Amino acid sequence: MPQTQTQTLPLRLHHHAWITDDQEANRRFYEDVIGLPLVATWTESDLLAGAERAYSHALYGMADGSALAFFQFADPKDQEEFKTDLNVTPLRHIAFKVETETQEAILKRVESAGHADANAHVLDHGFCVSLYVTDPNGLILEFAVDHPDVEKIDAERRATAHADLARWLAGDHTSNNDWRCPLPPDRL
Repeated sequence: MPQTQTQTLPLRLHHHAWITDDQEANRRFYEDVIGLPLVATWTESDLLAGAERAYSHALYGMADGSALAFFQFADPKDQEEFKTDLNVTPLRHIAFKVETETQEAILKRVESAGHADANAHVLDHGFCVSLYVTDPNGLILEFAVDHPDVEKIDAERRATAHADLARWLAGDHTSNNDWRCPLPPDRL
């Protein structure tokens, strides 16, 4: 259903939560390598799923006030119970808008830190160029730099969003991404 003028959108992402097995290794990655500052660490004990559980909740801040949050439980049994085991796929990720300089700096720090498991790589999607990095917890991060004509691209996609979805659902799966360079024949 299209949004009307009277509906209010969420203001911004508050935080995205994940589980980590090692808060310090996670801090080194997010603060020292990626560059997100540790802005809060909550250490708490709550009744969760029928039991009293002690945990830490560390938040790494972004420029707009949103954060990535990571939980670690004191009891290994609790940690295992709440662990986020998901099948790894590049389509399950969290994406951040960045400027070119920030993207380049993150890539350089990841490479310099020797995080081979980070699988850092860049993809040009046409409407943006994205750096993908995998954190120590298996969470895939995307750092996207918008195309210089992002306002024009956004206006085009907004104007046809419902028609594009209807076309796709009806079985027409042709690409509408005129901003992406076609794949060379050897990559088709």
